[in-house]
Amino acid sequence: MKMSNDFIIGQVVISTRGRDKGNEFIVIEKDEQYVYLVDGDLRKIETPKKKKMKHVEKTTKIILEIQKMINKGTNITNSKIKKMLKSYEDLKEGLNVSE
Repeated sequence: MKMSNDFIIGQVVISTRGRDKGNEFIVIEKDEQYVYLVDGDLRKIETPKKKKMKHVEKTTKIILEIQKMINKGTNITNSKIKKMLKSYEDLKEGLNVSE
């Protein structure tokens, strides 16, 4: 079974394995097997977490501002990443989703 490699730079993902299980991150880079994740707190932009794609769950949220900054090569601060993730979490908590 081939794993889908369609992660997007700026996409919010959730770790499904390891010590950081359940934590949300932003994809800042990807290669054939791995995504490189940051949260602006424990995983800073200078030292992103290298994680196998099969160990993260995609969300439908893409933070376009972060995506544009990465594509342009603009420096991104950890506080900016934290702020973007926080606003995503606030938005998610405001929604009453029943499964």
